[in-house]
Amino acid sequence: MNNKETSVRGFFVSTAEVSLLDCALRLTRLLDTPRDIPILAPMIIREIHYRLLMGEQSEAVRQIATSGSNMQRIAAVLTRIKTDFTEPLRIEDLAKQARMSPASFHHHFKQVTSMSPLQYQKQLRLLEARRLMLAENSDAAKAAYQVGYESPSQFSREYSRLFGAPPMRDIERLLSASPVS
Repeated sequence: MNNKETSVRGFFVSTAEVSLLDCALRLTRLLDTPRDIPILAPMIIREIHYRLLMGEQSEAVRQIATSGSNMQRIAAVLTRIKTDFTEPLRIEDLAKQARMSPASFHHHFKQVTSMSPLQYQKQLRLLEARRLMLAENSDAAKAAYQVGYESPSQFSREYSRLFGAPPMRDIERLLSASPVS
């Protein structure tokens, strides 16, 4: 494993080359001519891959695409956490899935997501609880239990920390800010 691989982040920002933006625009414009999509879209997507591999973030793109890379192994764990976010996390099990020691796993996970596995899971839970309260008119306690919290007071504290207000006040604020249909 080279030093570049260990320095790659999962989220990054850089200036997009004009040629890459042109590809994205051409791909989007295909929506105006659906009959051209089956023929032209694969070629434009291939060009986008080429432009990404030749661009400023080429090392990160290679890591994402390289089978067995640290980034790919962490991505597989992220998929598992997203699928099972209501279940308790065992770092040892996640590290084993990623074929890393727990310390190495924690380090690489944080490098890719900028948070620990537990913080990541907590954020997923809180976002889903917010969605349940908004879209399904669920109360805070019911939403908390549905996303895996055992203590409504802990849920409320963590929710307030993430969204800046207790659950029901946050939901009321969001509902009053949304346009009326």
